[in-house]
Amino acid sequence: MEKDKELEKLKRKKLNEIMNKIEKQHDDKNPKTILKSKLIDRGEEVLDIAEKAYPNETKAVIKKLSELIKQGKIQNLISGGELLSIFRNLGLNFSVSTSISVSKDGKITSLSDKLKNEE
Repeated sequence: MEKDKELEKLKRKKLNEIMNKIEKQHDDKNPKTILKSKLIDRGEEVLDIAEKAYPNETKAVIKKLSELIKQGKIQNLISGGELLSIFRNLGLNFSVSTSISVSKDGKITSLSDKLKNEE
């Protein structure tokens, strides 16, 4: 009886390992997942905005960048600014909202509010 339980436990463990391996291989085949693994800073935000503004063109960019990552031609992480630059060089112009915040005495305020208060 005890051997049967141990054998069953080993079978479940092996099955879980195989399922995880298959799941990981499936994720690796998804170009968007491959690209997102290399994005830093605001990279995912830039990618999301690009997909909304230019869905077809962004799919092509994602596919090409993921191929370059797989081939090892892109090894470094890609920042949001670099990704935005890629899209702009391809003629795909869109804006990413930005704000500048200032911290004073432990309080964070926007730069525009700070400048208004100083006048």
